[in-house]
Amino acid sequence: MFTGIVEELGEIVRSTETGDDSALVAIRGPLVTSDARHGDSIAVNGVCLTVVDVDGGVFTADVMGETLRRTALGALRPGDPVNLERAAALNSRLGGHLVQGHVDGVGEIVAREPAAQWETVRFRLPAGLARYVVEKGSITVDGVSLTVAEAGDDWFSVGLIPTTLKLTVLGTKRIGDPVNLEVDVLAKYVERLLGDRGAGSAR
Repeated sequence: MFTGIVEELGEIVRSTETGDDSALVAIRGPLVTSDARHGDSIAVNGVCLTVVDVDGGVFTADVMGETLRRTALGALRPGDPVNLERAAALNSRLGGHLVQGHVDGVGEIVAREPAAQWETVRFRLPAGLARYVVEKGSITVDGVSLTVAEAGDDWFSVGLIPTTLKLTVLGTKRIGDPVNLEVDVLAKYVERLLGDRGAGSAR
């Protein structure tokens, strides 16, 4: 479990194919590897990965084909920056919202509107996710916990403060770039519960 508060801007070191449908990815992150051990979880652009090995500030993680297909990790190349966050400790503050590190879909940046102190960024939503995104609700974009400013049928927008622009990959992403999206898991549970209730009433 994560909070969507990025701890460090890391870097892809290399990606090595380990089969027809998987890869071993090496990522530089001196902060997140300072106490990392084999088996620990680290979110990389919002994707929960399991640490295989740590060596000199670089950790490696296996990435299965399912993850490559359902996220934007497959588009990353050596030298690309990535948002990094260690799994939350039970005694830590919840600065963002509950984030699982399970990507629901890949969105796309469609507009950026700079202002004096912040920037408004609009994203295209994959089909089927719009019903989980509401104005003033929470959403995770490339591992960053954000508040939805506006929401439409197939898009949503957020306001990015200077700290987010400076310390995460969202500050350098361009129009057309893909982003990993994770909607608020509470919305999915509510939908399931209401659906089951409706089915029970029908019976």
